[in-house]
Parts: sequence; C-alpha cells; structure tokens
Amino acid sequence: MRIRLSGAALGLALAVAACQSGGDEGTPSLQTNDQKASYAIGLNWGRQLLQVSDKIDLASLRAGIRDGIGELDPAIADADIQGVMEQFGREVDEAEASKRETAATKNQEEGQAYLAENGQKEGVLITASGLQYEVLRAGSGPKPGPENQVRVHYRGTLLDGKEFDSSYARGEPAVFAVGQVIPGFAEGLQLMETGSQYRFVLPGDIAYGPGGAGADIGPNATLIFEVELLEILP
Repeated sequence: MRIRLSGAALGLALAVAACQSGGDEGTPSLQTNDQKASYAIGLNWGRQLLQVSDKIDLASLRAGIRDGIGELDPAIADADIQGVMEQFGREVDEAEASKRETAATKNQEEGQAYLAENGQKEGVLITASGLQYEVLRAGSGPKPGPENQVRVHYRGTLLDGKEFDSSYARGEPAVFAVGQVIPGFAEGLQLMETGSQYRFVLPGDIAYGPGGAGADIGPNATLIFEVELLEILP
C-alpha cells in the first residue's frame, strides 16, 4: 500500500507523536470548539500514521517539528526531502508486500488442509473447479443461469468462523445477478434449485484470489457460504 503523506498531514501526525513522547499527560480538557477540533485532527492523522508507526523515530520527529516551527536551517535540504519520502514509501510498500505474501501462503495452506478434510465428509460434492458443496435442504424449483437475477439469503464466514458478510444480519435478502458475483459463488448458485439451501466452500482461486477483499478477507482465503435460493426474478 503506497503511503502518501502531505506536508500538513505529516506535520500534524508528527506533532501528535512528539507530544506523546514527552510523557503521558492524558487527554487535555476539551472545552472550546478549537480544542475539540484540534483533538479530532490529531486523532485522525494519528490513526493514519499507525501503519508506519514502527518506522517512526520520535527524536527525529521532534527535531523536525522544532526546526520547522522555529524556521531553523533544516538538517535535510529541502531538495532532498522528496527523495527521502519516496524511499520511505518504497520501504513501506515492500514491507506490506512481504506481509501479504506471508498471509497468502498461510491462507492457502490452511485452505488446502480444510478442503482436504471437508471433502471427505459424507454428502459433500466437489466440482471440477474445486468448489465443494453440500445440500442442507433440497428445493424443487428451477435452477438459475448466469444471466438471471436472484433473491437469496446468505451468510459468509472465514475458516475460523468469523462472519464477514450476511444478508440475515442486514434483515433482508440480497438481490443480484448470478454472473456478477465471485466465480465460486456464481457456480454454486447455478447448482441450486429454487427453495434449496446449500453450503459452499470456495477455494481462494475461485473466491477473491490473491487480492483478498476488504479488511477481513485476506489473500487466497478459503470462504464458506450458507445460501438459501429464495427466488429467480423475472
């Protein structure tokens, strides 16, 4: 993930860090709107700086703030600052890429182990793509095609049981086109008769792949869905 810190953003974040380094004085009295706004600005930038907090040297930050506020000669020439920050960004990107590679390998290995075990269970069927599915409740209606819109209830979880999405939690079924969802989910829907309930296990390569999705679904993550096909829409 590329880190882009504007001068104002970096200065505010550094000021927060520098103040914290001088001792924990707790949250100041927030009586005036200026005080509240100042705290909110510092809080927002502090949160944005969290991802690089392990690379921040507080003594150097304090020195930079001191020289900037005091209009002193900088220890780094202005002409060199852009190069310094570009190098910093590259290092952050490399560290992030390494973390994602490690997570991708771990998720793939855990997924393969789960799929091998789950695939041996009675009632679990496996398609050519590697999708595993189990009929929890049989239906009697037609099956949808990739061009159809469907109304479904579903719950998606990770292998550890963490729920990352649920139409049940939102209190209403979801409506979408079969061909517009991730490949494994679309394939599974086309196996279902209307009125049925299935359990799908999607290997990472037919789910969100090496890119993952959002904060919860990591790279190469194997996903579990319980799906009720309620209706094929006109």
